[in-house]
Formats: sequence, C-alpha cells, structure tokens
Amino acid sequence: MADQTNRILLGKIGAAHGIRGEVRLVSHTQDPTAIAAYGPLETDRPGLVITIAAARRSKNVLIARLAGISDRNAAEALNGVSLYIDRDRLPAIEDEDDFYHADLIGLDARLESGVSIGQVIAVPNYGAGDLIEIRDPRSGDTFLLPFTRAVVPAVHIEEGYLVIVPPLETEPGGEERN
Repeated sequence: MADQTNRILLGKIGAAHGIRGEVRLVSHTQDPTAIAAYGPLETDRPGLVITIAAARRSKNVLIARLAGISDRNAAEALNGVSLYIDRDRLPAIEDEDDFYHADLIGLDARLESGVSIGQVIAVPNYGAGDLIEIRDPRSGDTFLLPFTRAVVPAVHIEEGYLVIVPPLETEPGGEERN
C-alpha cells in the first residue's frame, strides 16, 4: 500500500443502484466519469482494491459497475468506501490557476496584510461551487468562504500559504456592512 500521506481522494462509493451490483459514486475528478480511467484504486479498507469497470452519468449521479461485483448485496457492502490513488499517478498540473485540493489542505490562510487567519482544512463542494474551509487556531472555529479568484486571489503552494480577501457582508436590501 502506498504512503498514506501521498494518497489523493478520488471518490466515494455510495448506495447500491439496482440489483446487478452497480453503485452510485461520488467522483472528485474534474470530469466525473474520468475516475474509471485510473485503473485499480486503493480504499480506506485494508487490502481492498477497487477497479471501476464502467461509469455513466444518470441525472445528477454517477452510476458505476465495479469489477467483481455482480449483485446488490456485494454492492451494499461497499457503501461509504473511499477511493484513493497514489499522487504519482496523477497528471501534472499545467495551468497556474488549477490545483489539486489535497495541495491546498494545510496551507496558511493570510489576509492581504500578511496576518494569518487560520489553516485550510478542507475544500468542500456542496453543489454550488468549491468552498475553502479555514480553521481559526485560537478558537478552533471553522468558517467557509467561496473558493473564487475574488476571495482567494493568490495561492502560493511552494511557500505554504494563500491570500484571502473576505467578501463584504450585505444587509437585507443590498447595503454593504463590514
């Protein structure tokens, strides 16, 4: 098994779909169906390796057929299994505005003035675009900000930080407040 710190989460198996062993699948790849092209995927279950034989989109979910899984009971047993790939198997990033989410985790979040406001702990997406979750080291509280160029104008992975420009809040009626 690869070094745990060098693994990238590519997706997660969800509920069984139908009676022939297909599963719903959450894919974290830019093109959701591309997860099937990575070959055997490590999992969070020791010794379990999953190969996606086929994947197709169906409305708002990805439906996958997994190698060796042919009935609903076997598919149900995989619900919640996370799928990983060794970092070395991912393509190099060519565009300076593209990032692997895993590269952002742990970066120091700083205001434009250089003041640290916390550490990036996650980059979730609940359907309306990527967010950046930051933990305040003093209080332990976390907060979410949109992961947009306006809010995160600079990412310096090699230097270990990113710049945050908090959005202005608006009062009902559209008036800005600080």
